[in-house]
Amino acid sequence: MTDVLSQGEIDSLLSAISTGEMDANELRKEIDENKIMTYDFRRAVRFSKDQIRSLTRIHENFARLLTTALAARLRTFVQISVASVEQLSYEEFIRSIPKMTLLNVFDAKPLTGRLLIEINPQIGYSMLDRILGGEGLSYNKIENLTEIETRILSQMTQYILDCFEQAWSSVIEIEPVLEHLEINPQFMQMVAPNETVVVISLSATIGETTGMINVCLPYVVFEEILPKLSRHYWMEKTNKSRHEGEEQRLESSVRQANLTFQALLGHSQISVEELLHLRQDDVIELSQPVNDPFVAYVGGEPKYFVQAGKKKKRLAVQVIEKIKEAEEDR
Repeated sequence: MTDVLSQGEIDSLLSAISTGEMDANELRKEIDENKIMTYDFRRAVRFSKDQIRSLTRIHENFARLLTTALAARLRTFVQISVASVEQLSYEEFIRSIPKMTLLNVFDAKPLTGRLLIEINPQIGYSMLDRILGGEGLSYNKIENLTEIETRILSQMTQYILDCFEQAWSSVIEIEPVLEHLEINPQFMQMVAPNETVVVISLSATIGETTGMINVCLPYVVFEEILPKLSRHYWMEKTNKSRHEGEEQRLESSVRQANLTFQALLGHSQISVEELLHLRQDDVIELSQPVNDPFVAYVGGEPKYFVQAGKKKKRLAVQVIEKIKEAEEDR
């Protein structure tokens, strides 16, 4: 969210380029030449790139879960996806969000500290309108929320937190519970202003309304579980050794599986005219000699040479030889 131009600054820049006051080529050259980046020692980069990738993966899953859950709950088109994942100071985050917005502060035990989900009023009121039977239109009157509206929005937030809990279950089992709903960012002081936070920005579309949902995760809250966000941890977790007896149980299950066994006596070819005139007791000559073994198929694959016979007055086949792999491929 840092280094983002306001709409006024963008308009001024475009106007300067169009009037000739600023040359676009020179501007591009200055950007290419300026490779020095300013590092603020007061705001150290605490999350590694590997951890940021893990957070992105977790919240991509969160976005998918939330899309499905809200679509079923609101009965309208819902599309939510991860737009960006950045680490910045808490003060920068507060300055970047609207002056009046929906700030949902929640606790996620066993993590120590509070987390925040900021929902743009356009998205919040669209959800509220759908729940109350409307078409999902957005009415931004956040300054004077009624008790009923506050209660409904709080219930929706807890619904969102259930998806948040499910998304994080692969890393840690948490129990997110909404503490309170605030509308003015100036009254929010979860951590120190210069404390590092990770902000996951989700682009949300509900019906015809679009907006942002921002998840703010302070570093001090996740400091203890940061090792679990590394690639090494994920690889160790996915490459677990098999439990004792697992192979035996798998083999037992495979042995009990049902397969189709078919014995093909031979082939024959007749004309349509002959087929139409077939009658009872007619004899069809097969291509297979009587004394030669024929092929038995297991699960549709040729597996054995067999010969025909009887066992207790019932037709049967006797396995003579297993078909070799070279013969199977022919």
